[in-house]
Amino acid sequence: MRRLACTACAMLLAGAGASHADFERPTLNLYGVTGAIDTPTALDQPEGELALTVGYFGNITRGTLSFQGLPAVQGAFRYTRFGGLNLQDEENYENYLDRSFDISIRLLKESRFLPAIKVGLQDFAGTGFSSAEYVVATKTFGDRLAVTAGLGWGRLGSYKPIGSLGERGETEVGKGGNFNIEEWFSGDVAPFASVIYRPTDRLTLLAEYSSDIYELEQGTDRSDRILTRDSPLNFGVTYRVNNAATLGAYYMYGSEIGVKVSFVGNPNRPPVPASVGPAPPPLLARPSRQAAPDKWVETWAQNPRTQSVLLTALDKVVEEQGLEIESFEVISPNVVEVRFRNSRYNANAQAVGRMARALASTMPASVETFRIVPSVVGLPASTVVIRRSDLEALVYAPNAAAQLNAVAGIEDARASNPGASLNPDMFPRFDWSIGPYAQRLLFQPSSPFRYSVGVRAGATYEPRPGVVLSGSVTKRLFGNLTEDTTESNSVLPKVRTDFKKYNEEGDPALQTLTAAYYFKPGPNLYGRVTAGYLERMFGGLSTELLWKPVQSRLGLGIELNYVKQREFDQQFGFRDYSVATGHVSAYYELNDKFDVRLDVGRYLAGDVGATLALSRVFDNGWRVSAFATKTDVSAEEFGEGSFDKGISVSIPVAWFTGRPTQQSLSTTLRPVTRDGGARLSVDGRLYGRVNGYHEDGLDDQWGRVWR
Repeated sequence: MRRLACTACAMLLAGAGASHADFERPTLNLYGVTGAIDTPTALDQPEGELALTVGYFGNITRGTLSFQGLPAVQGAFRYTRFGGLNLQDEENYENYLDRSFDISIRLLKESRFLPAIKVGLQDFAGTGFSSAEYVVATKTFGDRLAVTAGLGWGRLGSYKPIGSLGERGETEVGKGGNFNIEEWFSGDVAPFASVIYRPTDRLTLLAEYSSDIYELEQGTDRSDRILTRDSPLNFGVTYRVNNAATLGAYYMYGSEIGVKVSFVGNPNRPPVPASVGPAPPPLLARPSRQAAPDKWVETWAQNPRTQSVLLTALDKVVEEQGLEIESFEVISPNVVEVRFRNSRYNANAQAVGRMARALASTMPASVETFRIVPSVVGLPASTVVIRRSDLEALVYAPNAAAQLNAVAGIEDARASNPGASLNPDMFPRFDWSIGPYAQRLLFQPSSPFRYSVGVRAGATYEPRPGVVLSGSVTKRLFGNLTEDTTESNSVLPKVRTDFKKYNEEGDPALQTLTAAYYFKPGPNLYGRVTAGYLERMFGGLSTELLWKPVQSRLGLGIELNYVKQREFDQQFGFRDYSVATGHVSAYYELNDKFDVRLDVGRYLAGDVGATLALSRVFDNGWRVSAFATKTDVSAEEFGEGSFDKGISVSIPVAWFTGRPTQQSLSTTLRPVTRDGGARLSVDGRLYGRVNGYHEDGLDDQWGRVWR
């Protein structure tokens, strides 16, 4: 949540200038999804729109993260606080806290005569406290007026229903997490409607008729009432501060005042539209063989000192570009191979392009073929083969990036190159860092937000490529993570829910202390072995093998671990609990927009099952994922939430600044942290490290190869 807040602030500061009044960026309602005030509409946000919305009225606070994953599909995760509504009748639950997921799909796009039509599910996998289903139609008139009418079930069918479709179950407070499909679009059905008018580019006026009666919130008498509903009519106004922030104020249900703030960002709408990094070095063309035959001689390759001399010259050039030479080899007078690390560019193709330019400016004229090998912690990810003559011919050509992509090749990298010269300035390698850290725990039943801020010091040592020794220690400075007095009620081994004890006793803490070896055991294969204190709660041995051809959309992996639970003080001791855990994984790039991953295996609590994750990916590095894990643990054994699920968001810092950097703002949101479906957290998993340098990963960003 802290990172999301930072993201929202950055969006606010970056969103200068007024937006244009059109219904391509319609209003978000108090539920944080596309709508009027408290009801939905059939309008769509721009594809990729990510919004963080906080709305309040009648002692109800809703915080929502919504995402327009496709032009016709919007999803949302919401956390709601019902102030003063103690439905569980327990001392620690004075306010009812609810978590929910939404999804809506537009079935019909608006045409000249027909409205847009959308179907939606609200709180479809929660307690059912806020659950509703709806079918809604919206017709726009120019870029100023939108009129909406719809039918709702559940909450949206509770005020003056006009009919009924069977019976609907009761809300189970403190339960939930299952998909109650049999209850969707059942029970009473009622109409709702809204009108949205934009008198100016920034200002929007709204009026609606709501079909939500808010029965539980009104209570049985005034002592347990958190809002008063005297009318079905709501009125409001929103003001777009800039392209990132919108404010809203509302008069609701004849008695309540509501307010809302939304922060939005879109991978296709960066605050800085152009790159502001340093320009690439010029591409120096060779003189022709006829004009300078002496420069094309090949005898230079016979000199044993030439390889190290060329390595030194190349290293000086690429150092200014934020690249590091790992090794260099003269294969023949016409072919050279360089292994390098990219520590600057979030577009991997840009790093490849800059290395190609550096080779063109330093290699003898007879060298025609560049074999460029990106390396990640000493693990060669792929080999990009570029002909020097193609670079020289295409550098000023129209559509130069696409033409170079058509003639460049990509191959599996060799496991080793014994004839290469290692860069003496790079190995052995020692790096260290010290800086702030923030740890957060979200959406626990007794508290919505707990955090800890402190200092982390870390160091890595690489004696040779592929061997990494690393460790980190932390010291907490302030926060409220240790104030949670609620003990875990888990019936499973407490592999994650003992976080309270780790937070209390682990200060200072040895966060990690590991030795890792990365290697290529064969063609299209990548391997990893990591041993030590792998994460704050577990230590032991982790092994991984990945099969991923560079030109394939499919990858298969297997991970096997044997770990023991660490002592709560996070020093060197272990507890009695140990477990063998591991997964077989399949990765597949569905198309240029979506990746899917399936993990099947045994989790930390000994439960067996599978995790399915679907990710929406963008060329500039944005990634939004949804995941769910189902194991042989029953919903009753798992506890609140029924099964593990959540969403992850990763936004590159370069999107905000326009400057090349590999840093990103990332967070994972779970409705609740439980022990079922918990997986080991170990650094260095292979797929995410190598896939960006494979064919599809480079193709997605190849437009930056000349920059």
